[in-house]
Amino acid sequence: MKYGVAIFPSKKLQDLANSYRKRYDTKYAFIPPHITLKQTFEATDMEISTVAERLKDIAKKFQPFKLNVTKAKSFQPVSNTIYFKVELSEELQELHVALHDEKFCKSESEHAFVPHITIAQDLSDNEHSDVLGQLSMLDVSHEEEVKRIHLLYQLEDGAWTVYETFRLGAE
Repeated sequence: MKYGVAIFPSKKLQDLANSYRKRYDTKYAFIPPHITLKQTFEATDMEISTVAERLKDIAKKFQPFKLNVTKAKSFQPVSNTIYFKVELSEELQELHVALHDEKFCKSESEHAFVPHITIAQDLSDNEHSDVLGQLSMLDVSHEEEVKRIHLLYQLEDGAWTVYETFRLGAE
C-alpha cells in the first residue's frame, strides 16, 4: 500500500488554496491542501505499524513551530505546477531530514525539498502563464502554528486519507 507524511494547514489556508484548486488542480478531489513532508512510499500492513511507531517518536522530538506562507510560485520549467510558497524554517528542514533518515523508512526523495501547497497542476503552457500572472499579484502572507503531522495512505480510488495523526512534542 502507498503511504506518505504531510502537514494539513488551518481551515483558513485550506479554504484559500481550495478556491484555486477547484478550478486548476486535477488532484483536487483526492487530497485536501497539504505540505508534503515525505513523498509516497510503499509499506506492507506489518511494516506500517513500525513506521507509525517511528513517526510517533520523531513527532515527540519536535515542538510545534511556525509556518509562514508567502506567495504564489511555480515549478516551471520542470512542471506547470503553481503553489503557495512555504518558507523553509529550520524546524521544517529538520523534520524533513528526520523523515528521510534510513532508520525511519526506506525511500528516496525524488526532488529537493521545497515546502509548498499545490494550488494548480497539469496546466497547459498558456493557462499556466495566465494563472501564474494573476496569482503572483496576490499577497498571501499567512502565519500559523504547526502542531500535528499526519501519516496518510492511498485508497483504491486514488484518494488519500489519514492513517494516524501525531502531535508534535506530545508524550
